[in-house]
Amino acid sequence: MGEGQGTAPTSLASDLLPRCTFPPPGTALACAVSGGADSLALLALATSAGCDVTAIHVDHGLRPGSDAEAGVVADAAARLGARFEGRHVAVTPGPNLEARARAARFAVLPEGVATGHTMDDQAETILVNLLRGAGADGLAGMAPGVRHPLLGLRRAETHAVCAAAGLAPVCDASNADPAFVRNRVRHELLPLCAEVAGRDPVPLLARQAGVLRDEVALMESLAAEALPW
Repeated sequence: MGEGQGTAPTSLASDLLPRCTFPPPGTALACAVSGGADSLALLALATSAGCDVTAIHVDHGLRPGSDAEAGVVADAAARLGARFEGRHVAVTPGPNLEARARAARFAVLPEGVATGHTMDDQAETILVNLLRGAGADGLAGMAPGVRHPLLGLRRAETHAVCAAAGLAPVCDASNADPAFVRNRVRHELLPLCAEVAGRDPVPLLARQAGVLRDEVALMESLAAEALPW
């Protein structure tokens, strides 16, 4: 498929793919695609990487008209030459909505499904975990790899992929709702950290997570050697 017809344009893909962790061309890859910019960019870049992609959309039924978002994903998948699967889960409003929705979503997604989390999501996850009192495992964030192939990219870059490919992302109004801790971290805490530090804290947090992942892996290795099962 040519440039501008739904795929990430060759020049943009060649710039971004070296910072992604997709499997080799031809590998079957299930991608969780909500219809937002990050997940649509995941879909576009996965196809540009030559993966055999299936886009899976999960409708939580939490917002009026949410069923239409599946159509956005189905259309994008068709344009990109990927397969599409739509699934439904029932999540009732109430406490811990984010966590319950996430658990319901992953319960119907295949094991090892790829998600569109970016470096910005990584930084937010680390800060959310810190505020919850997490230990080294939580502060190590998400591990790069096939499940999280976009952790080397910034959110602005996923939006650029969508714009260049002519994909119109779904706008989820809940991403601005201050009732959710992650949204306050995104819109309030990270900008404040940038102001105090005089620099963008996202790459710093991502790099620190990498250091902690290495330390956690070392400690687990030493523990396994000292206390073999």
